[in-house]
Amino acid sequence: MTLALEMFAIAPATGKANLSASQEGLLVGKALWLSRAVDAGLAVAPTIVISRAAWNALQEERKAQDDRLRIHWVATLFRLVGRDGRPPALVVRTSSATHSSGLMPARPGLSPPASEVESVDPQKPLARAIADAFASYATFDPRPERQIVIIQAMADGEVRQFLTRNAQTGSLGPAPINGWPFGPLPASATAFVDALDAAAGQHLSCLVSVEGDTVRLLSARAAPASAAAELEAAVDRVARKRWTEREAVTHIDPSRLQQMLHPRLRSPESATVLATGLGVSPGAASGVIVFNSEDAARMKARGRHCILVVTETGPTDIEGMKAATGILTARGGMTSHAAVVARITGKPCVAGVRTLSVDQAEMTCRIGKRQFRQGDRITIDGTDGSVYLGALPLAQPHIGGAMGKLLGWSDASRRIKVRANAETVESVNTALSFGAEGIGLARSEHMFFSRERMVALRRLILSEDADDRAKALTGLVDFQTEDYSAIFLAMKGLPVTVRLFDPPLHEFLPRTDEDIEETAHSLGLEVRALKLRLDRIAETNPMLGHRGVRLAITYPEILKMQIEALCAGVRAASARQSEPVTLEVMVPFVSTVSEVVEIKRQTYAIVEQAGLPPAARERFAFGTMIELPRAALRAGDIAEHVDFFSFGTNDLTQTTYGISRDDAPAFLSAYQRKGLYDFDPFVTLDQKGVGEMISIAIERGKRANPTLKIGICGEHAGDPASLWFFARLDVDYVSCSPYRVPVARLTLAQ
Repeated sequence: MTLALEMFAIAPATGKANLSASQEGLLVGKALWLSRAVDAGLAVAPTIVISRAAWNALQEERKAQDDRLRIHWVATLFRLVGRDGRPPALVVRTSSATHSSGLMPARPGLSPPASEVESVDPQKPLARAIADAFASYATFDPRPERQIVIIQAMADGEVRQFLTRNAQTGSLGPAPINGWPFGPLPASATAFVDALDAAAGQHLSCLVSVEGDTVRLLSARAAPASAAAELEAAVDRVARKRWTEREAVTHIDPSRLQQMLHPRLRSPESATVLATGLGVSPGAASGVIVFNSEDAARMKARGRHCILVVTETGPTDIEGMKAATGILTARGGMTSHAAVVARITGKPCVAGVRTLSVDQAEMTCRIGKRQFRQGDRITIDGTDGSVYLGALPLAQPHIGGAMGKLLGWSDASRRIKVRANAETVESVNTALSFGAEGIGLARSEHMFFSRERMVALRRLILSEDADDRAKALTGLVDFQTEDYSAIFLAMKGLPVTVRLFDPPLHEFLPRTDEDIEETAHSLGLEVRALKLRLDRIAETNPMLGHRGVRLAITYPEILKMQIEALCAGVRAASARQSEPVTLEVMVPFVSTVSEVVEIKRQTYAIVEQAGLPPAARERFAFGTMIELPRAALRAGDIAEHVDFFSFGTNDLTQTTYGISRDDAPAFLSAYQRKGLYDFDPFVTLDQKGVGEMISIAIERGKRANPTLKIGICGEHAGDPASLWFFARLDVDYVSCSPYRVPVARLTLAQ
């Protein structure tokens, strides 16, 4: 595009604009919305646009005493002149894709140039204002190709400012900005706002002039709105036939849905209040106390909820705040670092708790009159600022109204199924309420986090011989049978994929002296004897140690216990419901086809003798997780012996990168600050490395077994950027945490 075409009218005083495609491509921010308003037939103050490149060329030409571009520039300025032929006073505005307080404010009341030379003379008001406007971009958006400036004719009439939609409810305006009244408007303002909203398709903050019954747009910029407001607005536009259902689906940012999925306390009136502060980010959260980002990240990596408790947060705490389930600070208010980041990330946060003191050196804190150590449980309510003792039951949010409609429209255009990672009836019901179409990952070892069950699991891990293990397994079978039966009943025939035991030992064994003493007492052992056992089974690198399929190979009685418990659960559920149970058994951490063949042989030997109802037996499936590079490369061999693959992207990322996700927070942030990594590969999938592994495995697996079903069950399955990648592969379903199910449903529809 020639530079002469980068100075043009978008709302001429007379005639039409007739923009080319390249000129329309230059429009961002205010200029874009003004152009959309013109296209919608609305009254707009006469407006022209000039690009940074064109303005720079005009200045170079001025120094060379040339006038070829200047002639075109003056002709463009004349498009602001009305039929009376009198040049109006002018306004200069910046026009950026995103609003920033650092940009030059509108500069009104400028005298029009008295000559062609004055139109580019930086000593004169118009040219000086344009130069200042471009200069203000320097620290905000230094890319010259994205910089434009608006020159506008001053409008007559009363100036008013309002929102096109309410920022909290999404209802159609005019709506006040920050609650401030906007003054009288004519009856025509309602139709004006309706037409502008239809043209823009998002919340706008508008500056208009009112002349009698005429509302004339002077400026508009995108205005922030709550996630609920955006959803309500999208559904309302469909109802008004401004959008199709498909357009509504494509316009909503999936990551914002999580802000509407906050749990709340089920019965706070019976709980012990430890302290109160400011509720600065809504929702309730419970978990174990941690005092730093590294421990928060480790807890998240283990699938455990935690509350980050600090005096105050700063930039170095971002990763920990993202990893934590909730945040509690002694200092700060509604605009503190903790409050702002918590609201952005959708995490509950209580700040400014004056009776909270934190001792980082001793890893303790005092809340009110009580002292707490790391690992103790508390609950916070970011809505009213309360802090409670212990882990309180939470009532989960319900999807309905605008969100329910939008997700229903999403499902109509979605090819890939969305399942959830869940292993308790509570989390299963949460997942179902959010629209999950199955359980894609039930981590059997996660069913043992309660104190009583942890004792049983530790008894198994610490067993000295087969007899000890047999005794330990007796209790575990009972636990698991009841658990599985309840889950199958809740799922009512939807698929449930159960991962066999995969307990990295360090996540389940006692560490502190206090915990070791308690464990020894519960197991009937001397403390010294327990410490000797712990020393014998200690692993240098337990994430790559005696876990997953290796545990089932070396201790076949553990595999036998699990399959028998699963089959017992199927029988129990089948006796109470008409829907056939759909059970899928998944073997974790395999690296060779021989491991898969051996576990399959043992599994089917038990299943065939288990007396499953015929319908449940017919639906039974056997598969494996692909979470090691060797398994991905040998996928063709493995696929011949399984019904499905499910990619464990967390461990596949670990083993492809050679990075422990438990230890990554210590250095990943430094990598990102230095630009060595563009993103955290444990949050957003590395498409070039880990993604290629997945692509190779799918292609080789499908070639060997065309009926192979493909799933993704790592936390990447709830990340919108990663989901865009998975959607391009031959994937049948993804499985993520219950609260990310709506995000996955919407993203995959898009």
